[in-house]
Amino acid sequence: MNFASAPIARTVAAGCAFLLAALLAGCGGNATGEFVESSGLGPKMAARPDFITASRPQNLDYIPIGTPQEGRPTAAKTLDEVKAAEAELDAVRAQNQSKGEAAAQLGGTPAPQTVALPAPASPAQPTKKKKTP
Repeated sequence: MNFASAPIARTVAAGCAFLLAALLAGCGGNATGEFVESSGLGPKMAARPDFITASRPQNLDYIPIGTPQEGRPTAAKTLDEVKAAEAELDAVRAQNQSKGEAAAQLGGTPAPQTVALPAPASPAQPTKKKKTP
C-alpha cells in the first residue's frame, strides 16, 4: 500500500464501521432517542404530578392477541334471536327494493316532446354592430 491510498483506506474503514454501528443500533430499539437523552441534548422531562401517578397502573402491558377475556358485556344471541334479526333485515331490504323500483318507474318516463316554434312572419333584419375606434 502506498502513502496516497492510506487516507482513503482509513476513510473506507471508518465508513464501514459507522455503517455497521448504525445497522446494529437499529436492532436495539430507539438508539437515537436514547443517545440524545443520555447525552443531555434532549428535552428535559418534567416529573408527573401525583394524581397521574396514583391513577395509572405501574404495569401497562397489553393483552396478547388471542387471549380470551373474562365475561362479555353482552350475552351472545340465541339462534332464534339471530333468525329474528335476519328476518327483520330481509323485510327492510324488501321494502327498500320496492321503493327503488317505484322510483325507477317514475324516473323512466319519456322526455317531453319539444315545442315547435312558429316561423317568423317577416324575415329577420340584420342587426347593426357598433364599431369602436
